[in-house]
Amino acid sequence: MNLLITGGCGFIGHHIVEHFIKNTDWNIKILDKLTYASNGYDRLRDIECFDNKRIKFFTTDLCNVMNNTTDLLRKEIGDIDYILHLGAETHVDNSIKNPEPFVYANFVGTFRLLEYAKTLKNLKKMIYFSTDEVFGPAEPGVFFKEFDRYNSTNPYSATKAGGEELCIAWANTYKMPIVITHCMNVFGERQHPEKFIPLCIRKIIGEETINIHSDETLKIPGSRFWLHARNVAVVMEFLLKHGINRDKYNIVGDVEVNNLLLAQTIAKIIGIPLKYTMEDFHASRPGHDLRYALDGSKLQDMGFAYPRNFHHSLTKTVEWYLENPRWL
Repeated sequence: MNLLITGGCGFIGHHIVEHFIKNTDWNIKILDKLTYASNGYDRLRDIECFDNKRIKFFTTDLCNVMNNTTDLLRKEIGDIDYILHLGAETHVDNSIKNPEPFVYANFVGTFRLLEYAKTLKNLKKMIYFSTDEVFGPAEPGVFFKEFDRYNSTNPYSATKAGGEELCIAWANTYKMPIVITHCMNVFGERQHPEKFIPLCIRKIIGEETINIHSDETLKIPGSRFWLHARNVAVVMEFLLKHGINRDKYNIVGDVEVNNLLLAQTIAKIIGIPLKYTMEDFHASRPGHDLRYALDGSKLQDMGFAYPRNFHHSLTKTVEWYLENPRWL
């Protein structure tokens, strides 16, 4: 089998590459434009996959290529059995400051990939990797199901929702075998230091103060469901084999954790007291939401179980960063 992974040099992408190299005999083709978030090929070198003969790299920006995109991909990449489309701009703060790159990468880039995928005679499945943020904030006790109404509250989530709608349209119009996932917050080794968990580790080690986003009373911290990137990789393989075309699936962590408790837990693992301040998230980060929550029962009802739980994965991840500080 030939698997194409867009964004395969990125944080989640490289964990997926590692999973398929270790657990299948498939050939992997990586399409990545190598933005600042990719760290070049460093992640793949670190997991000793860069020189693997089963992996081929294609470095290009889908949005910088004009009308010959489809022909270029067909010529360079060739025929593909499966596609995992993870390539995207993802940092919410950056999308608020400058939405345009997100529109091009997440919407136009998805369109051009779909046009290439439409020509593949042997395509068995394409998974579009979307986010829990398309549903907007979840009130306490609310868990969004896969086809609930969208309510994007920042440019990042809006462009991911737009990419989803393109995939649904291409699946309906051209009968393409497309599956969509909504994923909650992911952590793990080699994550970009702008993300919350490696940011906490770096600041705790440096005895710096961490801003914990909360409601306007400064008493209720924001919360998320967290899962390790290796869990995401296992879900991807499961859905390539068992996902139903033109369906959607929520990828959810096993426990909801508020940001203050998460930072306190990281500090306890490190063994350094936490310094923090509570900050009104809307005043400091307009377009962010206090709580996201998804209903993960669909995958559970299919018999899927996540192999790694949150607390064990968090401890192992923090310990890994302490042993590999160059990634902070």
